[in-house]
Amino acid sequence: MHISYQPLWRTLKERGMRKEDLRLAAGLTTNMIANMGKGGHISMKTLIKICETLNCGILDVI
Repeated sequence: MHISYQPLWRTLKERGMRKEDLRLAAGLTTNMIANMGKGGHISMKTLIKICETLNCGILDVI
């Protein structure tokens, strides 16, 4: 199953953030960001961390 993170990239753009800003704010690794850039899988724990950091819902991420 292919995961699309396009909603996340749009959310970041709307907030004037870069992937690096998200990485630092959420405490993510560069590998996690790279994996999302390729449409790869990340853990539910990571998704929750992103949602909490951006104060948004899961549909704003995937």
